[in-house]
Parts: sequence; C-alpha cells; structure tokens
Amino acid sequence: MRRTERLFALAEYLRSRKTGVTAEELSARFGVTLRTIYRDLASLRSAELPIRGERGRGGGVALDRSYALPPVNFSPREAAVLISAGQWLTEMRILPFTATLDRAVDKVRAALSASGQRALVETLSGLQFVGVPAPAVDDEVRAVVEQAWFERCPLTITYRNSDGVPSQRRVRLDGIVMDRSETLLNCFDLDKEAPRQFKLARIERAEVIKPPPPPRPGLRRSSGQREDS
Repeated sequence: MRRTERLFALAEYLRSRKTGVTAEELSARFGVTLRTIYRDLASLRSAELPIRGERGRGGGVALDRSYALPPVNFSPREAAVLISAGQWLTEMRILPFTATLDRAVDKVRAALSASGQRALVETLSGLQFVGVPAPAVDDEVRAVVEQAWFERCPLTITYRNSDGVPSQRRVRLDGIVMDRSETLLNCFDLDKEAPRQFKLARIERAEVIKPPPPPRPGLRRSSGQREDS
C-alpha cells in the first residue's frame, strides 16, 4: 500500500471507530512499524485532522467525530448560491477565514455531477461583485489568526499603530467584528491584562503561542540531581 493510500485508509479507519485504538494496533493492522504510524499520525495532524490521544480503558488514538459533517447533497441551484456567496465574502474581504472558506467551497463544487458543474458555471457567469474591498491583509497573518481562532490559542502579534510605529503584543483572541471597511479583532492583552481591539490590516506579523508539551511520564530527577534555582 502506498503512503497516500495508507494515510487515507488510516483516517477513514479512525473515523469509523467509536473508541480509541493504540499505535501498536494500528501498526499491526497496516503492516508498518510504530515509527511509521507515528509519522503518519503527525502528517494527518498537519493536514488539520483533529487526532487526539486518550488515556484509560477504551483510550488510544482517536479522531474527533465532530470534525466533519455527514454527506450532504446539493442541487445546482443551492451550490451556485453557496459558491457565489463564498466568492463574494472572499473578494470583499469580509470574512477573515478565507483558507477554510476556499476549502469548503471546493468541496461543494466537487460534490456536483458533471452536468451540475456545467450548470453552475452558467449560473455564476451572470453574477458580478462590485464594491470597495477592505484593506488588504497579509496571507500569512490571516492564516495564523484563523488557526488561533479555531484552535483557541493565544497569539504574538507585531502591530502597527496609527503613527506607523510597530509594537509586539501577546493577546488572546476573544471575538471578531467584520465591519464594511475593516476587520477588527477583540482581544485580551496578556501582558497589560486588559481588553484591546486591533485592526487586522495593521498586523504585520503573527505567530500562534503553542502550549508547552506535557512532561514525559516516567522521567524523575535522581536523588543526586540538583534542581535549578
């Protein structure tokens, strides 16, 4: 089995289970080493599949069953409305999460038959989007803000104020206001311990603050080892 086929089969196998499965069981099922299984799981996590580890009876590796919706069938008319709305949200820069939106729109388009896609193209050809777009936002900044919002992680941002002076902030993203001309981020400043609002277009750089990894079990300080003060 090629790696791409195994990754797909692994994701489907995890989704079909109601309980967790150990890495050893996955290794035996797919006929690969434990190291390969751990590498495959890391690849699936990088592809934004919510794979988690659970302890206790029935634990192991599990896939969050809420990550995907059941299959949905769209008529060409319904798909045209959804896709055109997605295009409008992207072109007018109204919704900051364009990466997620683009993937969703692609899935709606792919769900249509060949005749349905032809009807979709004909329907969309008569639609025009006219307006003044909001200020442009760096694609990397947009992607990091999107990740922080959905994964509920704090951020480090480099923010340019009205005088053009940049400063670095550590913030928690609490809400997003999508105005006609601006996307505003309602945050809690972790250093100043106060609520703050930032304009998304003025963020020059952003980085997710990842939580520290949990301590590895079984590692203890020896009796002769001193603790740093």
